[in-house]
Amino acid sequence: MNTIIGLDIGGTKTAIVEGAFDASILQRREIPTQAHDQFTATFDRICIEIDQVLQAASQSKRTVSAISVSIGGPLKIAEGIILKPPHLPEWDNVPLKSLLKHRYARPVYVEHDGNAGALAEFYFGAARGCRNVIFLTAGTGLGGGLILNGRIYRGSTDTAGEVGHIRLADSGPVEYGKAGSWEAFCSGAGMVKLAHQMFSGYWTPALTTRELVAQALNGEQHARQVIVRSGEWLGRGLAVLVDTLNPEVIILGSLGGALGDLFLDPARAIVRAECLPQSATACRIIPAELGARIGDVAALVAAIDAQRHENPEFTSLEMNH
Repeated sequence: MNTIIGLDIGGTKTAIVEGAFDASILQRREIPTQAHDQFTATFDRICIEIDQVLQAASQSKRTVSAISVSIGGPLKIAEGIILKPPHLPEWDNVPLKSLLKHRYARPVYVEHDGNAGALAEFYFGAARGCRNVIFLTAGTGLGGGLILNGRIYRGSTDTAGEVGHIRLADSGPVEYGKAGSWEAFCSGAGMVKLAHQMFSGYWTPALTTRELVAQALNGEQHARQVIVRSGEWLGRGLAVLVDTLNPEVIILGSLGGALGDLFLDPARAIVRAECLPQSATACRIIPAELGARIGDVAALVAAIDAQRHENPEFTSLEMNH
């Protein structure tokens, strides 16, 4: 059986998984990521875990045929070079692909985490059978992945999908160094800032996204008002994307699943009100189907996508038997 080792590298934790080409997870390990550690220290810790996963795979008579990485941008995707992402400031111009390829003598595929989330839902989740898909991470930050005409769209410098950087208003919470950026209204970090702006002094400065979400789901009215307002801003941004790209589906990760219709219904209402009717009617706005599994599946899909496009007749059955 041929398998993939997938790395989901984030600013707070890194998951190391072994998965099949049908995205089933065979083993999983997780380590904390110290965002301000030097790259070499973090890389060494990741490799210790990879070595353990490889050993277990070998004992089970499985062949690890590729390594796949999902990580936040900016990146040079084809070269697999990490260009100082905000959540990993010490990873500056890191040739991650070549380092892994040299160490493990296997093909290595690197993908932006927004693109990887989009591909995960495209192959294995809510976007199966669709051709035009927008995926939004909607977690601590707000990133995106675009699938247009059935292929991931990376843009001229691999920065397509960085939608959180768009400015929606002249004022508001600050993310990406911009007051009123889309991320500042609709990311987890932005929601907390929005809460303090809407209800100054109501919450302590230590308020977390998790606490705000929990209060909203428990019916606390101030928290619910924040989520609804954030959902309206979500809709304003989505309306631009719907009219521009005419997608079949927009899929929200993390907060989309955690908050559901409380967050998404205000966005849907704005899209219906503001978009061309035929574009709005054609587009579903839904949470990620993969839910908590999406990070693990996203870790595998750079290799899966490359395999499918390098071998058009590829099926997971052929790869696994």
